[in-house]
Amino acid sequence: MSSNTPLFVAQLSGRFLNTSRKPTDAKLGHRSLEPTQSTMADIEDTHFETGDSGASVTYPMQCSALRKNGFVMLKSRPCKIVEMSTSKTGKHGHAKVHLVGIDIFTSKKYEDICPSTHNMDVPFVKREDYQLTDISDDGYLCLMADNGDLREDLKIPDGELGAQLRADFEAGKELLCTVLKACGEEVVIAIKTNTALDK
Repeated sequence: MSSNTPLFVAQLSGRFLNTSRKPTDAKLGHRSLEPTQSTMADIEDTHFETGDSGASVTYPMQCSALRKNGFVMLKSRPCKIVEMSTSKTGKHGHAKVHLVGIDIFTSKKYEDICPSTHNMDVPFVKREDYQLTDISDDGYLCLMADNGDLREDLKIPDGELGAQLRADFEAGKELLCTVLKACGEEVVIAIKTNTALDK
């Protein structure tokens, strides 16, 4: 057997070994491999990020896997894809994907062209419903989560949605506000009557 046989056998058995060889006995003139094994203490000393601290707000996805009505980052903004088209460019060119998206927070339109094999950033998008309990004089909403926690950091949305929200609240309707969260931004995107309270 060659001198590499112990290393090969150890690799087949699934053990991680230190591949650096060192002499163990100068008189015998041979070398040996010493396995290095991780213990739970070693793993527990490793630092892992937990919760939202430092967590990424996007994940990669191949451009060709994106779909209309899905989400993508265009010009560093989280957008909903409203148009997608694929075209080939030249004899040896790669397929290109033309994306048109609407910013989910500002409603601004963005466009981009990307090779179909390249990765695009896709935002983590979260929706959550809150019960509307009050509207402050300066236009901030008092929202209650399912667990009873209150938040007062979101303003009434602009436009028709905001006007409808205020009118329904003043009319005494029990409202649920749907909050969209992505890339560290949050906004109310929809309201509905809370039918659960009527029962």
